[in-house]
Amino acid sequence: MKFSHLHRFALPGLMIMILSGCAQLEQLLDKPEPRRTPPRVEEKSRAHSERADRGERQEKTERPVRQERPSPVRDETALRDGIRLYNEGEYNAAIKRLTSSDMNGGSTRNRLTALKYTAFSYCVTGRQAQCRQTFDRAFKLDPDFDLGQGEHGHPLWGPVFAQARQAASR
Repeated sequence: MKFSHLHRFALPGLMIMILSGCAQLEQLLDKPEPRRTPPRVEEKSRAHSERADRGERQEKTERPVRQERPSPVRDETALRDGIRLYNEGEYNAAIKRLTSSDMNGGSTRNRLTALKYTAFSYCVTGRQAQCRQTFDRAFKLDPDFDLGQGEHGHPLWGPVFAQARQAASR
């Protein structure tokens, strides 16, 4: 009987401790994160300001203008999204995503894959001329461009690919 008395009081006490810990944890999670102040920009050095006062010219090394290139992450994301849309049967959306500016400046491999799925999408939607033009662009990017083993014999894009390959080899 002594243990049953202990059990009666210990269980509610344990529950109170657990629940009060949850309330404290919730309060901690609800607190807004303290704002961080940006680091201060240091003032110009004394030597620099003295040269400026005397009118001495300081040579500037100009940085070359850096052209904006899509990040590799955007390139990979656009390709992955486009292939997913293609596999879901959303061919027009796949074309739009695979030809977006996110693919510009991407790796040659990713651009070729995007062109391939774009061509497939055009062929599947009955736009044979755009399909052929897309395959032509792939051959201009890489003269050794090729389809996968199971992709050659497809009745919609197989013949268009063969024509584009023949034209590229001339």
